[in-house]
Amino acid sequence: MPSRGNAHLPSVDEAAFITALRGIALSPEARGLRDDVAVLGDLVLTHDTIVEGVHYLPSDPPESVAWKLVAVNLSDLAAKGAVPVAALMSYTLTGDDAWDAGFVAGLGEATRHFGIPLVGGDTVGLPKGNARVTGMTAIGRSGGTVPSRSGARSGDALFVTGVIGDAGLGLKVAQSLAANDDVLLRAYQWPHPQLEAGAILAPFVTAMMDVSDGLLIDATRLGEASGVGVVIDLDAIPLSAAFRGRAGDSQAARMTATTAGDDYQLLFTSALPLPSLPCPVTRIGHIASGAGLKLLDHSGIVAVPDVRGWEHL
Repeated sequence: MPSRGNAHLPSVDEAAFITALRGIALSPEARGLRDDVAVLGDLVLTHDTIVEGVHYLPSDPPESVAWKLVAVNLSDLAAKGAVPVAALMSYTLTGDDAWDAGFVAGLGEATRHFGIPLVGGDTVGLPKGNARVTGMTAIGRSGGTVPSRSGARSGDALFVTGVIGDAGLGLKVAQSLAANDDVLLRAYQWPHPQLEAGAILAPFVTAMMDVSDGLLIDATRLGEASGVGVVIDLDAIPLSAAFRGRAGDSQAARMTATTAGDDYQLLFTSALPLPSLPCPVTRIGHIASGAGLKLLDHSGIVAVPDVRGWEHL
């Protein structure tokens, strides 16, 4: 994420704030605010907001910002095996007509690509120079099974789709902190939610969520929601050729990959043989009794880093 450690922002404990909200969100449809979605009958609803300078760089193309807004919301639906049916958007106008036009073009491309119609929303004006804030509510329809984060059990295997870490390096490319690499840059600016894989996996998993803030922090959240421990083999983390070519294959490189975020792959547990999937899937560990995150590699136990991924403020 572009703006970790914003010193000018107040210190806010995101987890504590969400805990306070749980005293209000008491309906079963809210899932205790321990998941990324609400479930109303066969409808699955999610809302994500992206902020300039926090979730994307001011220099990112507006077309890619629109794409990312759609993709991050659909990634939540993918983790619940839901098919997208509609979206509503909130948008801040800052007087930059060219940027707005680029955003609309990118939004049209993304909604057509993923087959999700825009059906409404809201616009509001902001003074020039203010950071743009854009949100979307995505609505999907479940196929009957809506996995939660809380179903993992001791003995389950832990899997992840695709590869991990490309987007984190892509951010460095976008920041011009690394030489240009189109594969890595596209992973950061144009993520692809695993909708097809999520729909196929939903009946076979015990727990599932998307990897948005970093594999280690999201695995920790899955374990906490399920009341279990999570064991991850760093040597098993799937890395792309582009990542290895740029960052190498050391323990430090793998730690960078697993804490960077913006991957939008699916992290899931299962005790069953998996069905045939439209994307690569890698077993990266298992679920254990107890609590907490444990890391291993070929040399033995690896210390869990203090920073496991992205946390707001």
